[in-house]
Amino acid sequence: MVSLLGPAEIRDLAKRLGIAPAKKLGQNFVHDPNTVRRIARAAGLAPDDVVVEVGPGLGSLTLALLPEVRHLHAIELDARLAAALPSTVASHAPDLLSRLSVVTADALAVRAGDVDPAPTALVANLPYNVAVPVVLHLLAELPGLRHGLVMVQKEVADRLTAGPGSRVYGVPSVKLAWYADARQAGRVPPSVFWPVPNVDSGLVSFTRRDPPAPPGRRESVFAVVDAAFAQRRKMLRSALADWAGSVPAAERVLAAAGVPPTARGEELTIGQFAAIAAAAER
Repeated sequence: MVSLLGPAEIRDLAKRLGIAPAKKLGQNFVHDPNTVRRIARAAGLAPDDVVVEVGPGLGSLTLALLPEVRHLHAIELDARLAAALPSTVASHAPDLLSRLSVVTADALAVRAGDVDPAPTALVANLPYNVAVPVVLHLLAELPGLRHGLVMVQKEVADRLTAGPGSRVYGVPSVKLAWYADARQAGRVPPSVFWPVPNVDSGLVSFTRRDPPAPPGRRESVFAVVDAAFAQRRKMLRSALADWAGSVPAAERVLAAAGVPPTARGEELTIGQFAAIAAAAER
């Protein structure tokens, strides 16, 4: 039996630990049991899944996830929170403590060898200021991640799930599409957090698929993406001029890739960006 954390318990636990939410760490703790239950359900976890949770904080979501999975790696940057998490689990879900591993680290520095058994799913309430780089880093570093559900600022959720032609389609959209199919899985109101943020949050669900080019070409494809969106309003023949060496060189590469030189980056799929990178290598 798992006892989830409510608003009073969250504040009492933080007081005992001498912790105040740190804005620089993007700490907004979920205090609503219904919300963490909703996230655990929406994640579509299987009993054999091994979850990596980034920023577990005081343990609200951790407690909801542990009954659903084989193992959970909690990656926490704040050493005080990391040290307290096992005690919280022991108090509220004693039978599940053996399923928990705590890694005190910056998620952006985590490597595959830091989390054993290998994670198959990412489920997290991500700090707003590092959400995109964390998701992309973990997908790159942990090839066993098959699926995930992350809670991020609603504006970030819109960007991560946007398609070509959308006003908010950009670098995060394209780079996530290299790894996975993504969709929005719901909105989360500010009222379920402590402290209350001034924005709504959104849930992003993703399922890994094969990339549009061999994994070894990822960096060259991402270089094209970065160049195209550095000047997103320019036609690609101009936006890619520095990357290719000149406007004529960019036009030749685009022609070889079957992409109109008058197109803009916001119109292209990840497959088309991969075709441009491959044409340049040829």
